[in-house]
Amino acid sequence: SAMGLELYLDLMSQPCRAVYIFAKKNGIPFQLRTIELLKGQQYTDSFAQVNPLRKVPALKDGDFVLAESVAILLYLSRKYKAPDHWYPQDLQTRARVDEYLAWQHTGLRRSCLRALWHKVMFPVFLGEQIPPETLAATLAELDVNLQVLEDKFLQDKDFLVGPHISLADLVAITELMHPVSAGCKIFESRPKLAAWRQRVEAEVGESLFQEAHEVVLKAKDMPPLMDPALKEKLKLSVQCLLH
Repeated sequence: SAMGLELYLDLMSQPCRAVYIFAKKNGIPFQLRTIELLKGQQYTDSFAQVNPLRKVPALKDGDFVLAESVAILLYLSRKYKAPDHWYPQDLQTRARVDEYLAWQHTGLRRSCLRALWHKVMFPVFLGEQIPPETLAATLAELDVNLQVLEDKFLQDKDFLVGPHISLADLVAITELMHPVSAGCKIFESRPKLAAWRQRVEAEVGESLFQEAHEVVLKAKDMPPLMDPALKEKLKLSVQCLLH
């Protein structure tokens, strides 16, 4: 039925995990519509009617359809009156959340996506070797962005915008689990970020955090994709994301 809230998600995707955790953590009732990107389900006509961009996450609330994870998180936090700390009323604290959400698209997001695809998904899943210098450049870029996350955003606070968890932390941690799932030891030499990660996971709750990351943490063990047509389609769409 068209009643109620439907979330179109693939938990392989970082922004989908943020939306999933946010909805579950805040007791927002929704119907989960899983769209498996690696099986090409985003290319179906039925999904194109929901989101012509053929991307997840997507939200359907009756006749209202919304794409883009940041817009979805803000819509959910407003509609369901989530606790203030997620997206604070205070003008400057809210501006700090906005600042992080604006930066992350081209900052951390791209690096984390690249790390997983260059290290695992291309070689293991698509059977395409990545030149060592490409992988090295990807990991170097990730390192630069982790430094920005630490020096500019986290600084000496408990969370990215202050003493409480916000949407910024949720979006950041779900991103960072991408390189973690690829075997990158991103927290080992960064005690400040490691401590922040533990605080964020504790706030989310361990079982919900694990549930949201179960799929991506198994990425390394995925069998190679055999369908040549789908392989080409995925390669093209991912290369658009990576450039």
